[in-house]
Amino acid sequence: MQDETMAIAAEYNSEAEAEIGKSKLDSVGIWSTIRNEYMSTLYPVGTMPAQLVVRADEVEKARRILKKTK
Repeated sequence: MQDETMAIAAEYNSEAEAEIGKSKLDSVGIWSTIRNEYMSTLYPVGTMPAQLVVRADEVEKARRILKKTK
């Protein structure tokens, strides 16, 4: 994945919320990873959100899935 351009699909106030989003994307075959997962637990809510990132060519699809399953 190093050569792929990554984009933020969603931001969450906690690592747990980001893990749920990641699980939803995994279930439909979209690769994702969580950025800032540890920092989001150290800083106050909203200061350093956990970011769910995907390949740029799949970001719109990922956002639709995450929005639909809220």
